[in-house]
Amino acid sequence: MSVEAFRIVGGKKIEGTLKVEGSKNASLPIFIATLIEKGVYVLKNVPSLMDIRTLIKLLESLGLTIEKLDENSYKIINDGIKNIEASYELVKKMRASFLVMGPMLANGGKAKVSLPGGCAIGARPVDLHLKGFEALGAKISIDHGYVQGEVEKGYLQGSKIILDFPSVGASENIIIAAVKAKGKTVIENIAREPEITDLCNFLNKMGAKISGMGTGRLEIEGVEKLIPCEYSIMPDRIVAGTFIIASIMFNGTIKIDGVEPECLESFLVKLSEMGLQYEFDSNGLFIVKSKIEDMTGTKVTTMPYPGFPTDLQSPLMTLMCLVNGTSEIKETIFENRFMHVPELNRMGANIIVEKNIAIIKGIKEFSAAKVMASDLRAGAALVLAALKSDGETIVNRIYHIDRGYESLEVRLRAVGGNISRIKEEI
Repeated sequence: MSVEAFRIVGGKKIEGTLKVEGSKNASLPIFIATLIEKGVYVLKNVPSLMDIRTLIKLLESLGLTIEKLDENSYKIINDGIKNIEASYELVKKMRASFLVMGPMLANGGKAKVSLPGGCAIGARPVDLHLKGFEALGAKISIDHGYVQGEVEKGYLQGSKIILDFPSVGASENIIIAAVKAKGKTVIENIAREPEITDLCNFLNKMGAKISGMGTGRLEIEGVEKLIPCEYSIMPDRIVAGTFIIASIMFNGTIKIDGVEPECLESFLVKLSEMGLQYEFDSNGLFIVKSKIEDMTGTKVTTMPYPGFPTDLQSPLMTLMCLVNGTSEIKETIFENRFMHVPELNRMGANIIVEKNIAIIKGIKEFSAAKVMASDLRAGAALVLAALKSDGETIVNRIYHIDRGYESLEVRLRAVGGNISRIKEEI
């Protein structure tokens, strides 16, 4: 059996500009939100990713018609939900698929959605989603691996909801459900990620009445009707962070186009603690001014936004391997998010894991090896390490990487990286 892998030869000169694509984590809920009202939508700056293609299949199975206008733009035609069941075969491929439940309850009053199942980086239960729907008046039952929801009154009713944890997925699902609920909905302890603000901006452009974005308390005045619109997705802050780390590792020879620093504040603060100096030039390009040999280790704890993002923990660890001294990462979001550590150690890293804390001691350079991506961000961390290795590295299971980085090998080749997509026998 053969699978796709990256073949990367490290030590090559890298120079040029990397452009940040549209946000995956903003695109997915905004695509799904088009289920909430009939009409024609146009979404722009959508990244070309496997997760987007998977989601399109799911939405088409529910009755939407989706046309690709160009590489990063889509027309979505909603002339009514024709199937209320989101099957296991489609939902199991991507947990974000569970977000179809909110708009289906708000629009048609019924939904049957498969439970998503497990996840390589830890359990992410949907109980917070369901408590939110029940607070809005939906009747929820679970049978044979499916969640069934029904709005018996014919409409959802505004309510006060306090989330036990600021879950991004639950926040998005409840927001979409609540915009057409009768009366006022207040959601406390809601997730504050910029991607949620982007979703709210999209819904508000359609005529929703959402306020409090970026705070822990959201207020939603329900409306009867929304008007489909054209919308451009925000840049991907995790891709931006990954590219910034690449630039640091190559002493600023890579410029980054599309960085929104206000979305990366906690990340940039930690890099500054490590000795990073940067600026934006007259064209808005992010330019690293530091040398990696002048940077030192620091301590990082992953937290919900605006804390340090768990999605940048893995790429940052690769950088920490190459700076002076000792660094420490405490992971508080997912219980299995150090699966890349043995792979980095195979490449010469010096990392010890004690429960949810990784201790990283600086090394001079990575050693090329055959490694395997365990998840999306772990895969990015390994690609970064391979670019700074002393020879040929093979990164297997790159289907994880394809879920969140658009044509990564093409873009890295354009700035001088020796990286190619190959078939590996397993």
